[in-house]
Order: sequence, then structure tokens, then C-alpha cells
Amino acid sequence: MLTEEITTAPPAGAQRGHLLRVLGVAFGLAVIVGGVIGMGILRTPGEVAARLPDARLFLSAWLLGGLYALLGTISVAELSTMLPRSGGFYVFARRALGEYPGFVIGWSDWLSTCGTVAAVALVVGEYAGALVPRLAGHDTQVALGATAAFALLQWRGVRWGARTQELTSLLKTLAFAALIAACFLLGGRGDAGSQPQPAPPVPHGLALLPALVLALQGVIYTYDGWYNTIYFGEEVRDSGRNIPRAMLGGVLLVIAVYLALNVAFIYVLPMAQLAGAPLAAGATAAAVFGPRGGTITSALATVSLLAALNANTMTGPRILFAMSRDGLGWRRAATVNAGGTPAVSLFLSTLVAAAMIIFSGTFGRVLAALAFFFVTNYTVSFLSVFVLRRREPETERPYRAWGYPWTTGAALVGSIAFLVGAVAGDTANSLYALALLAVSYPAYALLRRRKQN
Repeated sequence: MLTEEITTAPPAGAQRGHLLRVLGVAFGLAVIVGGVIGMGILRTPGEVAARLPDARLFLSAWLLGGLYALLGTISVAELSTMLPRSGGFYVFARRALGEYPGFVIGWSDWLSTCGTVAAVALVVGEYAGALVPRLAGHDTQVALGATAAFALLQWRGVRWGARTQELTSLLKTLAFAALIAACFLLGGRGDAGSQPQPAPPVPHGLALLPALVLALQGVIYTYDGWYNTIYFGEEVRDSGRNIPRAMLGGVLLVIAVYLALNVAFIYVLPMAQLAGAPLAAGATAAAVFGPRGGTITSALATVSLLAALNANTMTGPRILFAMSRDGLGWRRAATVNAGGTPAVSLFLSTLVAAAMIIFSGTFGRVLAALAFFFVTNYTVSFLSVFVLRRREPETERPYRAWGYPWTTGAALVGSIAFLVGAVAGDTANSLYALALLAVSYPAYALLRRRKQN
């Protein structure tokens, strides 16, 4: 495989080393599948079934969530090919809305990604204890070890990280395919529960709309990560063709897995038993495999989480790298090692994630507030498509969003509704997020002054 160095560089002295254009469609697919399919699909179906205890409504919610992710992909892929730079949503927000909005999006995205690494690693520690009794009670140590191990893989170079992502995502996909097949081959015998349970009432009329909205919030969170390829824009070979292929292919694969898995759940379990199940996959595995179901669920969750941990370990440093390259972070964080990894950004990201693991209780409020900014990423990206189409109509766009402006408009309306729902559902943390936003401006002003000097 030939190595092509990225020649798009910042002013002299701002960066040492270059990102390497060595990633292909397989990695683009893997980072989406690995980052999206995780604990959400193992837990959320029970919550959705509790709100929509009818098979048709239940599956419709998952289909609508997939359609939203697909509409988002169609639009964001245009931005990623128009601005093929690593860094994710920050790159789009800075170009379309200015430096300060870009700063807010970038820093919140980076911190929330570090928080995701910490959260996923802690859950890995929990399931590792279930699989290996000697590790039980050592969740924090296992989490720190897993975080350090994946950081070391990334430090070796982007190829190591990419191959790890492709391998873990393949294992994850095969594991879910095996569970789906087992459900249809061994389940559906009517012995999922010892006693029949009354089904929850199905909402009708005006009550259906709020139930659907609340269910969709959980579904859309479960689809989050459909955009993961955008964090590697300048590292993908022939980005104008391969980024849209990877993003669309990855999202369609996730939709297929989610729909098939949910059909398998309702094939094995009555809706009354699925509704409210804290771990839908665990209840299904217990019905299919009996006492071994718990072990199988723990193994499946661990494989899923390892792929997600690697994906987030790769994306976080690229956000900080992109900001530092533009003068909105520490200048040395724009350093890239010989393997194509932003090494200083990786070190800082791992350090923050480790701190969040050790002080997980202290950081809980901050992470909850950062979720507010995570929701705004969707809105900002779709808005950026409209802004840049109007302001820069002549800029080359190797890929243009299908059905624009209708598809992008529908995604924007959906994201605004999702944002309003997030604020209404967690008003306290939304206000806390606004306070963090106010505090961020002095930090931005200081960085801007240093950049000018």
C-alpha cells in the first residue's frame, strides 16, 4: 500500500509531521459500525417497547431512526468531501459559522469523546469481571488498562488503529449475526416466560405522538456515530468517492443489523416481556440459550465495546489536533508522529479519559452537560450545508447531497426537534451547559489573542 502524505498544512512552525492518506472504504465502514453498534442496541429496545408495545410501532420507530441517520449522512457527506480535513464537526462549524462556534463545537466534542472513552472502558471493566471472576471488583483498573492498551495501538500509527478497528468491527458484526441467526433457529417456541404477562396499553390518538417522540430520542441516540468517518477526512484515499461510499454503506449496514436484531427480539420474546427489559439482549439470550445466556450476552457486549473503544480512541485526538493546527489549542498538540498519529493530542486525550475514569463520579455532571452540545452537533452540521451552499456556491463539491434542500431540511428540522426534546427532558443539565458556554468565551478570547501574537 502506497503512503501519501497530506500536503495541506498550516503556517510554518505550527505543525510537525503529516497525517497519512492511507485509509480506505473498509476502515470507513468499520469506524461507523464499530462506533455505532454497542450497548445502546442491547439495552434501548426494552425502553422503546415500553413506550410502543406494538410490533409495528416498535419496528417503525427503529426504521424512522435509521431514516434520520441516513438523511444526516446524505448531508454531512457533502461537507466532508467539500472540506476533506480531519477533525469532524469542528471543521464544518468553523468554516460555516466562524471561529467561536467552531471552538465551542470542537472543545465540547473533544471532551465528550474523551468521556465516551472513559464510560465505555468502565463498562468493559464490568463485563470483564462477569467473564473472568478474578477481575471482578477491579473495574477501574481494567478500564485504565484497556484505555492505555488502545492508546498504545494508536501511538504505533494510523495503520495499526485502522486494522484494529476493521478486525473488532468484523468480529462484532459476526457476533450479532450469530445472535440473530440463533434467535430464529432456536427461539420463537413460546417458552420465553413461565407465566404470560399482560401487555402494556398501546398509545392511541394524541397520546401516540409524545410516546413516539420519546421512543425516537432513545433510538436516535442508539444510532449516534453514523458520522464517524468525517473525523478522518484528510486520511481517506480518494476522499471525494470513498467517504460517501463508506458513510452510506456503514449506515445502511447498521440499519440492517438493528432491524434484523429487533425483529429477532420480538420473534423470541412477547412484547409484554420485552417492554421495560433493562437489557433486551440479555433477556433474549436467556430465552434462547438458557443459563448460558448471561455469559453469551457479556461476551457480545465486550466485543461490541472494544470496537467502540478503539473508534473513540482514534477520533478524539483528531479533534484536538485540528483545533491546535488552527491556533485554537496547544500548538504542540498539532504534532504528528511517523506513523501518522497526532501523538501529543493522543496523549492528552488519553490523560483526560483516564482522569474521567478515576474520578467518574466527579465528572458525571460535566459529561451530562456536554451531551447538550453533542446534540447540537447535528443541528450545526445541517445548518452548515445551507450556509456554505449559499455563501460558497462555486466551491468544489465532489459529492452533493441527494435531494437537497429537502433531505437536508428534513434532517435539520428533525435535529432541532431532537434538541428541543433534549432540553425539555433534561433542563437542569441544559442550563448547566449554557453556563459552560458562557465560561468558554474567555478561554476562546485568550487563545485568539495568543494566536494573533
